[in-house]
Amino acid sequence: MAHHVNKKIYGNLIDRINRLPQGANPSQLLYQILEILFTKEEAQLISLLPIKPFSVQKASQIWKMNLCKTQIKLDKLCDKALLIDIEQNGKSVYVLPPPMAGFFEFSMMRIRKDIDQKLLSELFYQYLNVEKDFVKNLFTQGETQLGRVFVHEPALSSEVSLQVLDYERASKVIKNATHRAVSMCYCRHKMHHIGKACNNPIDICMTFNISAASLIKHKNARSVDVEECMDLLQQAYDHKLVQFGDNVREQVNFICNCCGCCCEALLAAKRFAIFNPVHTTNFIPEIDDQSCNGCKKCVNICPVEALHLIPKDISGNKQKNIATLNANLCLGCGICIRSCPNNALKLRHRETKILTPLDSMHRVVVMAIERGTLQDFIFDNRVLFSHRAMAAVLGVFFKLPLIKRILANRQLKSRYLEKLTKRIKY
Repeated sequence: MAHHVNKKIYGNLIDRINRLPQGANPSQLLYQILEILFTKEEAQLISLLPIKPFSVQKASQIWKMNLCKTQIKLDKLCDKALLIDIEQNGKSVYVLPPPMAGFFEFSMMRIRKDIDQKLLSELFYQYLNVEKDFVKNLFTQGETQLGRVFVHEPALSSEVSLQVLDYERASKVIKNATHRAVSMCYCRHKMHHIGKACNNPIDICMTFNISAASLIKHKNARSVDVEECMDLLQQAYDHKLVQFGDNVREQVNFICNCCGCCCEALLAAKRFAIFNPVHTTNFIPEIDDQSCNGCKKCVNICPVEALHLIPKDISGNKQKNIATLNANLCLGCGICIRSCPNNALKLRHRETKILTPLDSMHRVVVMAIERGTLQDFIFDNRVLFSHRAMAAVLGVFFKLPLIKRILANRQLKSRYLEKLTKRIKY
């Protein structure tokens, strides 16, 4: 009987998580992961919470609990990084982050004694790398993805550098952030527990702005100033790590410094390349065949295996091996540029500009449209039966072929929704 009760409690939590555009595929592994991260009471309480940010008063009303007790529960959930609290006009509002990038990562961003991180790492590895359904759905549904690649700034020529916008530079994100925090890399920490970690730096995962403020406040990450964060970015550049971060132009919440062997985003980029699982930069390498000597250094350093050597005819019926690029796989990170001893590689603009959502709200709404969950935002209070019923009706409406085509219109998503989400007040 207890087993069935637990299954129902955690099943309700999974239903709540899956009302977000970035959900989680139900499986026995997911139940085991959630049982480690959430107590039964926490799972039951969080399953009732709305998607949009909410106040302590709202949680108190939903939970039918007095304000003092509600505040204690919310603070404890933030201490465990299961909720994020956001300061607005001197008051806190709360939000449940998605599994990724969210509470999955937060659980491994520091050494903890309250949970079995080795077991959790093994479960994460199985859920993300063996079952694959979660990662595939996370990175391949819809056109708009949760993350994008930042250009490798040391690879920029003076000419190209003038064309790079501030939001395309990790250095500008660091300098313009209201808060900066650093913590352990979730991916390499996880791989360490299963004996597959590389030797790249581990204390190099960066969070910014409202996410950093909450993680610092609850001691889940360490506050750093601009100088130290820039030093860490330089360390990432020196180790040829890819900057993969929040797919927004304003108020970026995270930048991971990723390797091709441990990091989930780059592993997904290799496994599901045809689905464009990661938004590339607006740049792509161009290879000078005459200068390339086939040394293979760019091939070896590419984190997603987008470069390889091919034979090419030269004068006198001779052949030489030169590098060639699979543009469909390339992230446009530019890491390969600095590896070339003959300066045979340079970055140029892509022919089609990559659209980046304005901010997190804009991205989430666009993702909800693409994934068919917009109704969950419109009717967010699932405690009320009327909201559940209307969400179900709208869910059918939004799946109609004509409506899907209208909502998927590129101009609607990029211009109209950008202006609309600017007006949204929590």
